[in-house]
Formats: sequence, C-alpha cells, structure tokens
Amino acid sequence: MGDGRWGGADRWRSAGRALGRVAVVWAVSTLTLLILAGLLPDFELQSPGGDTFTRTALTAAAAAGAFGLLGALVWPLIVRALLLVPALVLGLLGFFLNGSLLLVALWLIPDGRGAADPETAVAVAAVMSAVASATSTALAVRDDDAYRRRLYRLTGRTRPRAPGDAPEQVPGTVFLQLDGVGHHVLRGAVADGLMPTVAGWLDAGHRLTPWHTDWSSQTGASQLGILHGSNEDVPAFRWYEKDTGRVMVSNRPAGAVELQRRAVRRTGDGGLLTCDGASRGNLFSGGADQVALVLSVAARRGRRNRSRAGYFAYFSDPANAVRTAGSFVAECVREVFQSVRALLRRETPRVSRGGTYPFVRAFATVLERDVVVSAVMGDMLAGRTAVYADLVAYDEVAHHSGPHGRDTDQVLRRLDRSIALIATVAEHAPRPYRIVLLSDHGQSPGETFEGAYGLTLKDLVRAGCGLPVPRRVRRTRSGSEARDAARDALRLALHRPVDETDDTERELPARPSEPVVLASGNLGLVSFPDVPHRMTREEIDRRHPALLGTLANHPGVGFLLVASAEHGSVVLGRDGVEVPVAALDDGGPLAVFGPGAARAVRRTDGFPHVADIMVNSMYDPATGTVHAFEEQIGSHGGLGGEQSRPFLLSPPELSPPVAEGEELIGAEQVHRVLRRWLRECSGPQVPVSLPQVRVSPSGGGPDASGGADG
Repeated sequence: MGDGRWGGADRWRSAGRALGRVAVVWAVSTLTLLILAGLLPDFELQSPGGDTFTRTALTAAAAAGAFGLLGALVWPLIVRALLLVPALVLGLLGFFLNGSLLLVALWLIPDGRGAADPETAVAVAAVMSAVASATSTALAVRDDDAYRRRLYRLTGRTRPRAPGDAPEQVPGTVFLQLDGVGHHVLRGAVADGLMPTVAGWLDAGHRLTPWHTDWSSQTGASQLGILHGSNEDVPAFRWYEKDTGRVMVSNRPAGAVELQRRAVRRTGDGGLLTCDGASRGNLFSGGADQVALVLSVAARRGRRNRSRAGYFAYFSDPANAVRTAGSFVAECVREVFQSVRALLRRETPRVSRGGTYPFVRAFATVLERDVVVSAVMGDMLAGRTAVYADLVAYDEVAHHSGPHGRDTDQVLRRLDRSIALIATVAEHAPRPYRIVLLSDHGQSPGETFEGAYGLTLKDLVRAGCGLPVPRRVRRTRSGSEARDAARDALRLALHRPVDETDDTERELPARPSEPVVLASGNLGLVSFPDVPHRMTREEIDRRHPALLGTLANHPGVGFLLVASAEHGSVVLGRDGVEVPVAALDDGGPLAVFGPGAARAVRRTDGFPHVADIMVNSMYDPATGTVHAFEEQIGSHGGLGGEQSRPFLLSPPELSPPVAEGEELIGAEQVHRVLRRWLRECSGPQVPVSLPQVRVSPSGGGPDASGGADG
C-alpha cells in the first residue's frame, strides 16, 4: 500500500512539473511573438484599429498555444506523409511547412487579429520553434525524467522500457564508424584538443588499436568484411567483371545489394547485426532488422522497408527540421568560403569544389550526421542489442580539402560532439551500453595523378596501347559515398529508377578491344573486355608491347600486378624489376609500402575478378603522399601511407582485440573481434554461424526468418 501511495504521489509530482514546463514554454513563446510583432512590420497581432496591450498579449498567447498544438499534433503527420521525400528536401521544407502551421495558427485567432506575409511567417515560425525547443531543453536539464522523455520524443520513442523487460540488464553495444579517420589522424586530433570526449576515454583506459586494411582500402571492402565477415573478391571500389560485362560499384544500390548477397552466400551467415541489431547510414545491413539510410536496401520498396525511418524519427520534431535546415545552409556557406579562401591563397594541392559539391558536403556533414545520430539515440533508448552506424563527414571533406587542415579539424570537433551526445544518451538508456569507435580506412594526402603529370591514368594506358589520347581530358569520377547517396536518395524518392548504367556505360570503351580503365583512389584497374579470361603478361605484351613498360616505369606508379603464364603472377616495378607473387615479400618494389603489403597483394591476386593489370600509385614515405587517379587530394583505395591504417577504440570492459605483440590484419579479422565482443556482452545468443539462413532472391540478405527489413 505504501509503495502504491508513494508511486501515485510521484506521478502527481511528475505531472505537475510537466504542466509547469508547458506553462513556461507557452509564456516564453507568447513573449517571443510579442517581440517579433513589434520588430516585424508585416507581422500583426492587433486589429486594424489597434488594441490594448492586454488584448494583444491574449492574442499572442492564443497564437502561441495554437502553434504549439499544431506542431505537436499535425507536424508528425505531415512528416510521415512526406517520408519518401529525400532528407535534403525534407529538411529545407521544414522552414516552409513550419511557416504554414503558423499561418494556420493565426487564422484560428478570433476576430482575425493575427496576420503575416508568408515570408514573414516562415521567419517567425523558425524563431518560435528554436525558442520553444531551447526553453524546453533548459527546463529539463536538471530533471532526468524530463530529459529522458525529450530524448524519447526526439528519437521516435514514446516511453522507456519497463525494468521488468530486461531483468538481467546485459550490456548492449554501439559501434560508431568514423569514416576515413585514420589512426594517425585520431591520435593527432586527441593531442591537439579537437576531440576531448575521445581523449577522456583514452585517459579512462580505453584501448586504441590500429589495424591494417586489405589492399582495397575503401568503405565497400572494409565495411562488407566488418559487417558480413567476408570481403572476398572485392578488388577495389569499382571494377569490371568480364563474366557479366558490367562495372561493379560499391556505393551504388545494385552493387551493394549484390556484394551483400555474395557475402551472405559465402559465409552462410546473416551478418554481425542479426540478433536484435540496427544498421544506420551504412552501405550494408549487416543482417539487421532495423535499418535507416542503408544503401543495400535503399532501392527496395515495400511495407517492411525501413530505410527512411530515420528521417521521420528526426524530423518529427519541427525544431530539428529548422535547426538542421539552418545548419545545412550554414555548411554550404562555410564550404564556399573555405573554397574561395584556398583559391585566393593559392593553396596546393587543390581540386575543384564548385558545382553541387557544397550541397553534397552539407548532406554528409550535417543532414546525414543528424539523422544517423538521432537514429542511434533511438536504438539505445529502445534497448537494442547491437547498433552499427557510419558517420561519413570527415571522409567527404578530406577528399576535397585534404586529410589535414582547418577544414577537417572543424569536422573532427563536430564528430566529437556527436560522440559525446550519444554517450550522454547512453546514460538514460534502459540498459548499459559499451561504445566502440572504429574506422574503415584512413586517407593519404597528395596531388592528383593528373595534376602532377598532366594526364590521367586512362591517358597513360591508351598511350601505352598506341591508341589516340584526347586533348581535353574528362575528369575522373569521384568515389565519394555521400555524393552518390544524395543522388540516389533523390531519384528513389521521386519514384525514378536508379540509373545503374551511369558508371558502366561511361567507363566502358566504345570498342571492345580497347581497355577499361577504372580508378579507386590511388588504385587503378585495367581490363580488356574482349578477352574472357584474365590476360597474362605474355598476352598483353603480344598485343601491346609498350604498355606494361610504360606503366611500370612511370614516376607516378609504384608497382603493377599482372598474371603470368610462366610465373603464375608477378609484381612489376621500375627499371625492369619483376618478382613472382609466390616469392613476394615486403621488400623489393613493395618496400616503401610497409609491412603487410605482400600479404595484401597476394590475397587480391587470388580474387576471381581481379583486373588484368592492377596499378598502385607511387608512395613517398618521407611526405606520406600518394597520387590519386581520381580528383581527390585526400584519397584511399590502395596501398600507401595513412589510408591503410584505421583504428579500433574499445572500452576496457571488453577483451583486447588481439594478444600483445600481435597485429589486427584485415576487415574480416575485425569482424571476428566484434563478434567476440558481442558474445561477451550478451552471451551465447549471438550466432557465430547461421547455416540455415536462406538468401532472399533480391540479394538483400536473409529472408523474413531473421534478416533485414527490406
């Protein structure tokens, strides 16, 4: 009886505090409307003949109340109706939708005392939403229950999980991938005070472990291996497959679906997240049931598709929409300013940053970040077992600004704030969480191959084949994850099919006898589509006697990998150096690329879809620079420097990733480490293998018996 009486008293006190906060927010909103009405000539709260201050104040209170109710009741319905609109468009629409709600609120005021021009209504609504949100947050700072309820509302939750729902309180695990942030960059950011949250974790005993990527040091290969346990036969970011006659691209929906299907078929396992998992902002689902902004399910529609659920969870709060839209515009302006500053200072190296790039950067650094972080918050408050999320902001900016400098320093600071927010929310979750930070690769700086030598890799290959080289060179396509994600999200939201021929048809030659030349950062791939098998060195020499020598002896090329009828496969270096892969070690032409280079090259040589000629650019260990075959001054994709050294940061409660003195090598080994940690946190219910998993015909992973929502 006593417990029930005290429980009832607590509920009444909680209800009283909630009503008090509503009253304060209402009063502040009313005062804001009065101030705006006095400052803006096109915004009125009085009748044409004028009113007393009391009457005007009552009118402002009525408008503020109506606007608040419309925001609470109607706004979520509007956002849900527009769920298929791209987040980029939805965020910007927030201004205008909010302004429309204010016009409706003014229309509801008796006697027609409220009036505003549409443009003024947009501005007033934005200020009102921001003030109301700030006031509500400030009032909840010292009230843990209120703060938790607000977090639930922001992330789409309605109530916390009851204590009896998780009696054992086993820890959950959140994996946050900082895309493109290498081990060296993270250590430098901590030392320079850019990431105080990460610094605090290191001081508290977290383990920072570097790991070696595979030869293909890019998100497609690394994340596929991390989430699905196998990145076999992923030689690069994009590659030509002779048996199908198409170019595979890791960050296109069809490519991601196929790569995930192959990995699931190869391992017989749904992925890292098959047990009560969530995948947010990734290329692949990892077998998660809850997905948002996941490319491998982006092209598949249906009642069970949750790829856009993160949009609704975030934009259901009008203050979020206004804040993100404002930050989006500010980021576009920041990019234009930074680009102009770099141009005026004649900073080098430098690439083009015009066109749509400011919007692409804002998508990656603001909109996608906000939606993904909000989704992760919701996952923790829902008590999910495992969450894997990718924050792509640093990678996108580093491609165009370089991996070191003021532009990327700002991004690292904001990433740290996002990490801190997630850590704060974890304290309010219904179960404890262990947060693991990791990256999929690093980035290596350097002038582009074209900028350094005046021709592209494709030009050099054509010259070596005796083919005409065009005077005007078309710039190589960037491998930015955010650029294609924004483009494909727009097409899918407009119910237009994703143009899967973009990369294939643009890269395939007009004549089948001409080579296909593809770029993945500082890794180049040359294939001859008219030859159905992997060409040998002897066959290439007979057809194009000067080609291999032209490539191997170019100062911008580090080494080549090519098959050989006599030696199996060989690595070719400058001045006629030739080493059979069977005898390959980390010396000779691979010496400057560091330990593990021979292992990475040997593994890729065994892939079914390895190119006829694999070309790795030069690497200068003194400066850490490479030459990207794309238009990027911060690049990754091959061997050379920081791009091959990402990191893994784990709390001390988890076992060490590897034994002392051992190294963590390859994305597949990282997958095994993360699997082990999930078993340590949650017990034996996390499957080590799922031989019974059936692969869906669409290639999206497991079927309805336990796989991705799709």
